[in-house]
Amino acid sequence: MKGDYQDLVDEISALLGAPATLENRDFGLIAFGAHDSDDDTAMDPVRTRSILTRKSTPAVRAWFEGFGITRATGPVRIPAAPDAGVFRDRICLPVRHRGVVLGYVWLLDADPGPSPDRLTAAMEVAGRIGALLADEERADADLSRELRAVLTAERGWQYDMAVTALRTALGPDADGLHALLCVAPWPAPGTPSVRTAPGAAALCTVPWPGRAEAPGRAEPGRDAPGPDAGTQGLAALVRLRSADSPAPALTAAARLRDTATGTPAPAAGATPTAAWPTRGGAAGSAGHGVVVGVADPRRGLGDLGEAWREATAAARAAMAQPRLGPLAPWASIGPYRLLTALPAAPAHDRAVRALLAPAHAELARTAEVFLDHAGQAGRTAAALGIHRQTLYYRLSRVEQLTGLDLDEGEDRLLLHMALKAARL
Repeated sequence: MKGDYQDLVDEISALLGAPATLENRDFGLIAFGAHDSDDDTAMDPVRTRSILTRKSTPAVRAWFEGFGITRATGPVRIPAAPDAGVFRDRICLPVRHRGVVLGYVWLLDADPGPSPDRLTAAMEVAGRIGALLADEERADADLSRELRAVLTAERGWQYDMAVTALRTALGPDADGLHALLCVAPWPAPGTPSVRTAPGAAALCTVPWPGRAEAPGRAEPGRDAPGPDAGTQGLAALVRLRSADSPAPALTAAARLRDTATGTPAPAAGATPTAAWPTRGGAAGSAGHGVVVGVADPRRGLGDLGEAWREATAAARAAMAQPRLGPLAPWASIGPYRLLTALPAAPAHDRAVRALLAPAHAELARTAEVFLDHAGQAGRTAAALGIHRQTLYYRLSRVEQLTGLDLDEGEDRLLLHMALKAARL
């Protein structure tokens, strides 16, 4: 499909003698014509930014839309506006289908400019682009509906029917190798197009039990805000070449997270990381509060229910423990693979209930760091920045509050599990 858009953009570039750029109605880049001019001014900052970041700034968008491009049925000439970052005059060819604007073709304007006949011919090509965009939107909507049905259906005949419908909609791709992603929380309204996530076979939004504050901020022992039933997560089914080549899933995960957080996308053609981020090696997720959980790769659609459980569990783990995110493969979340299988709001064990009270947050944190460091006092004191005697005093207070013996392995296991579960 991308090649079709590129061919049509190149056709418009040849007709009008200037490199053209195609964007969707949200000003997201779809394709652009080659720039082979010796005139450096032909690449003004707006066109350069659109190509490198795959979108335009709100100021540029507002300036262009102020000339009625959303309602226009023919070419619109737009003067430069240095204050908005638009340093060159533009010609906009609205891309419409059955009266609905679906995108825009942009060209830099210069005297004497294209003739009316050539502009008419270019608008005919824009109409063909509109038909392609409309077909793709319908296909995206169908796939979104079918994927959502699979992920929300109860086990049994409803689930089997939903999988069959999705397999039919995907065609030959259904039997390939896929990774299922969960982006949470998903703040953007609606479901993006598969163009937003290169390699994605299907995307859909699903209900997600979000939290009122940034994920990963709450410490064990502090009151956590309750779930917000209106929050959405995004599911993405991404094609893989092989289980050992996760690059397409990484690229899709990074692009979707950029979309959710409003972060500029990387330059076109940028090479993604070659391997999954390792524990402790990825950037924390607290900056934007959006994480991506990634299920183990699977061939075909038979285990999508299990894959979705893995993807959502990995996302929950990254929210609870920022060092696991912002891209969290199921295989990397360690004990959270078991902890996320517990009930959504398990009752705190009576032994640790007092420790998890807000008044003892520092003691709970000390105990968790101590257990994270395998009970090694020196490493724990260094991690907390306290003296060993202070550590020993705090640990004795933990034992008094819980009645647990931190020299006993099973007592340590109970306390560690309770502290980690409190994060979820």
